[in-house]
Amino acid sequence: VQLQASGGGLVQAGGSLRLSCAGSGRTLSNIAMAWFRQAPGKEREFVAVISRNGGYYADSVKGRFTISRDNAKNTVSLRMNSLKPEDTAVYYCAARSDSYYSIRSNDYPYWGQGTQVTVSS
Repeated sequence: VQLQASGGGLVQAGGSLRLSCAGSGRTLSNIAMAWFRQAPGKEREFVAVISRNGGYYADSVKGRFTISRDNAKNTVSLRMNSLKPEDTAVYYCAARSDSYYSIRSNDYPYWGQGTQVTVSS
């Protein structure tokens, strides 16, 4: 599976962005897909995952971020609303080999290249 993340950028606090992760090599519709992020000097952290049971979110983004699939385009998106400066990070999409969700980065063998999100105060 090859993943290509896009959609990052610079936005003011309170604004919105939509990240997209395009897949090639296999369909993304029946595997768990997740977004992680890594801020400077910090470890990579779980953001959201979509699996056979729907979406699951980190507490820090719950109610503000929405993960979704577009099976026709073989993409997974992350809609981010009410952005905060603490959301600033490089965002990575990741894929598992099966449909079971996990919040652990080690459970994801396939990764996109990352896209920078910067939220100014």
